[in-house]
Amino acid sequence: MAEIVAPRPASTTLLLRESAASREIEVFMMVRHHQIEFNSGALVFPGGSVDTGDKEIVARSELHGGEGLDASALAFRVAAIRETFEESGILLARQQGSRALIDARRAAEIEAAYRAPLCEGKATFLDVLTDNKLWLALEELVPYAHWITPEGMPKRFDTWFFLAAAPADQLGAHDGKESTDSIWVSPREALEGGESGRFKLPFPTTRNLIKLGKQGSVSAALEDARSKPIVTVMPVMTRHNGGRQLVIPREAGYDGEVFEVGAIG
Repeated sequence: MAEIVAPRPASTTLLLRESAASREIEVFMMVRHHQIEFNSGALVFPGGSVDTGDKEIVARSELHGGEGLDASALAFRVAAIRETFEESGILLARQQGSRALIDARRAAEIEAAYRAPLCEGKATFLDVLTDNKLWLALEELVPYAHWITPEGMPKRFDTWFFLAAAPADQLGAHDGKESTDSIWVSPREALEGGESGRFKLPFPTTRNLIKLGKQGSVSAALEDARSKPIVTVMPVMTRHNGGRQLVIPREAGYDGEVFEVGAIG
C-alpha cells in the first residue's frame, strides 16, 4: 500500500469586485505557467502554501491583531494576504493606526519596491510589513471553503479559500513568472470558458465559481459566506461505467455529491 502523503497547508483568495458595465461579480484569476508543477496552465485564484515566514508574522500580534483565532487559523490568513500580494500585487493592509485600507497609490509604491524581491526570496513579507508600518487587514478575509486533496495523490494540499472585496482601485496584475496572464472575470464567463476549452479549470475552482455565481453582489457574497458553516471537502474518486466520479459531502453546498470528471484513460 502506498504511503499517504500529508497535505500541505495552503490558502487561496477570491478577490471580488463588481463590473461597472454588467454589475456582475468579477473575481481576479490568473493563468498558471505551463511549467509549474501543480495546476500548470490552469485558470486559478491567487494562492499558495503557508510558509515559515507566515508563522513568524503570526507571532507578531502588533502586525495583525487576530484576536480569537488560534495560530493555525492565523497562519492561513497571513498566507492568504501574502500570496495575494505576491501573485496579484493587491495588498490587504492598513497603515498602523489607520482604519482605512491603504490606497492604490501607496499599494503601488510598496509593490514596486518589494514585490519582485519578495518573489525572488530577497525580501520577506515581514520586511514589507515592518518597513512600511503596516497592519494586515485579516478581518477583510471571509472563510469560504475548505478543501483537502484526496488521499493517494502524490502532492496534497489542505486549502482554505477566503473571499475578500478588492480594495478600491487596486487592479492587480500577474507576476509573469508563476502566472502568465490575469483577468477580472465573472463566474459566468469563467465557467463558459471552461466549457468551451478557453480555460482549464481545476475541479475545486469550478465548484467554487458555480457557488459564487449565485450571488448578485459582492456584499451579498460576503454576507452569505459569513452566515454558513464551512464543511470540509476531501473528494473521493470512484469509477462508474467506464468513467471517473468525484464524491464530496452534499452539505458542503455545491449542489450535489457525485460529479462526473471524465473517462478513464
